[in-house]
Amino acid sequence: MAKWGLRRKSLMALLLACVVALAPAALIGWQVLDGVREHFGRAFADNFTQLNRQRILAPVSRELALSLRLADSEVTRRWLRHESDAAARELFFREADGYRRDLLGRAYFIASAASGNYYFNDEQPLSESPRYTLSRTAADDGWFYLTLKSPEKYNINVNPDLKLKTTKVWINVQVRDGDRVLGLTGSALDVGGFLRDFVNSGQPGVTPIIVDTEGAIQAHMDASLIAYNSGAGGAGNGRGRVFNLLDGGEGRDELAAAMKAAQADPQSVQSAWVTMDGVRQLVSVAYMPELRWHVLTVVDLGAARVLDTDWLWPAAIGLVVLFAAMLLCFGYAIERLMLRPLRRLQQSARAIADGSYDVRLPPGGQDEIGDLSRAFGVMADKVRQHTAELETKVRERTSELEDANRAMAAAHKKIDDSIDYASLIQRAILPDRQLTQSLGAHHFVLWKPRDVVGGDFYVFRSDGANCLLGIMDCAGHGVPGALMTMLARAAIDLAITEAGPADPAAILGRTDSAIRAMLADAQLPRALATNTDAGLVYIDRQAGRLVYAGAKINLYASNGEILREVPGGKRALGDKRTETYQNIELKLEPGWTYYLATDGFLDQAGGEHGFGFGNTRFAGMLKRHARQPLTEQAAAFTQALAEYQGGRPQRDDITLLSFRFE
Repeated sequence: MAKWGLRRKSLMALLLACVVALAPAALIGWQVLDGVREHFGRAFADNFTQLNRQRILAPVSRELALSLRLADSEVTRRWLRHESDAAARELFFREADGYRRDLLGRAYFIASAASGNYYFNDEQPLSESPRYTLSRTAADDGWFYLTLKSPEKYNINVNPDLKLKTTKVWINVQVRDGDRVLGLTGSALDVGGFLRDFVNSGQPGVTPIIVDTEGAIQAHMDASLIAYNSGAGGAGNGRGRVFNLLDGGEGRDELAAAMKAAQADPQSVQSAWVTMDGVRQLVSVAYMPELRWHVLTVVDLGAARVLDTDWLWPAAIGLVVLFAAMLLCFGYAIERLMLRPLRRLQQSARAIADGSYDVRLPPGGQDEIGDLSRAFGVMADKVRQHTAELETKVRERTSELEDANRAMAAAHKKIDDSIDYASLIQRAILPDRQLTQSLGAHHFVLWKPRDVVGGDFYVFRSDGANCLLGIMDCAGHGVPGALMTMLARAAIDLAITEAGPADPAAILGRTDSAIRAMLADAQLPRALATNTDAGLVYIDRQAGRLVYAGAKINLYASNGEILREVPGGKRALGDKRTETYQNIELKLEPGWTYYLATDGFLDQAGGEHGFGFGNTRFAGMLKRHARQPLTEQAAAFTQALAEYQGGRPQRDDITLLSFRFE
């Protein structure tokens, strides 16, 4: 009777515990499942939004950058100032066709503010004739005149061109001559391809949307909802607002707040709950300041396959079967392990407690349960504690290492991608095309950044038959140096615009003031250098002279027999102490070759003892090759540097600019 009573009590206790735990466990499990689905839904929406932002930003930013360069081209401005000039027209269309081949949409347009003539070229044969003439009284041409009056230099507008019979995503960029807007130019992306690539998610319950800062829809799976012409300041259609898609405006304030927060912090992704089509849905919002667009991802958590729930019923059935199996096993364990003679069981249990883990427990009795429990408990606790601790530590260490490796690989890839993209942008600001068009074989440039990106760059500005050219060496190299080049490039562009290209000393002075003004409020460490070396030369072909001004960069000139070194100012731009830079006028002598070089060439370690290349070796190299054609000089200088450097790493960014006129 005793053993049957113990078994019944044990089975009843286990059954009662299962019943008591099952009900709250099911309720808690359902709530946990709902919370998990919401958590993963939010993470899915945020990641999907980030992915769409990158997929949109990369190609459109590239189109925008090329459009800005075309608008900023002196060739473009020269033709729009004199539209009837056949030579200027031919030069513009030849250059613009080069841009067209680089554009993703293979199409560009230009429109004159003075005449209203609208030119458009795509992959069809080149046309130099206007496609049509814009009119202030035509409603379809409102985008043009609104963009001309806009204080913003560019906008991105989704608009159907009824005259061209095409609907595209237009990038409209103002062509400015000082404060005067000469016209518009830009590129176009096909709307059909744009929607197919960036809007159609291909997943149920997920609706990507692109809107501007006012909520006007720029891209949607339903093309009839797009607010055409809103990007250029037009009203768009009445339905084309994202807030109009909300049921009764529910969630409007939350969505507007999320858009505002994303605009304040473009690196973040904001979320809001709204009601659309009678369903409460999650909206993730990210902002692209370069395009002035928001990327929205609307997710219906009930319809989206965020979390697979097909396993719920099999899991519930499996749990019931598990409980039944546990009851049977428990009853069998009581029968086999607790109702056998206790003496043999006590001996076996004590053997296990002493370390003999391979001893098989015999059937037990019912008089010595206490001794058995204590001996077995000691053994079980020791084994279980050590095993559990070891397995837990192994799992934790393994998980931590895997997470760290994944995070490290992702971070490394992100950094490499960012630096590669920065290199593309930095190369885009170098005036190679302008130098080639203006000087051709009369110049060469050696530009060797130490890393993927660098702190050296060179400038060029055409001034009719004359021109301004020079080099700049920003403090640092790699990413910090590249960032300084962006600042220095902006400063010198402003200085050239204000002072004109014919006065290098004034340009250096204004650039120095601009750099100081840009960094005046920056909280920078004292040890961080922000100075920039520079050397500028204005070539006056008509007068047969050149005007030079430098800041810690010298001008070299040689005819193969004599080497002249014209020193620049002793203070760099942005240095702690200021200096007034002076113009030095030289005669532009036939047969003489002129050179500008940053200190990276002179400081490069090499040779037997690892000393720098040095001024003496550099001067001898210039004089030795001065009479050779410039292309041969470039190859000779590169070879001389490589032979001296040997296997040593490059110390600094290297730039050498040379020119010669017969």
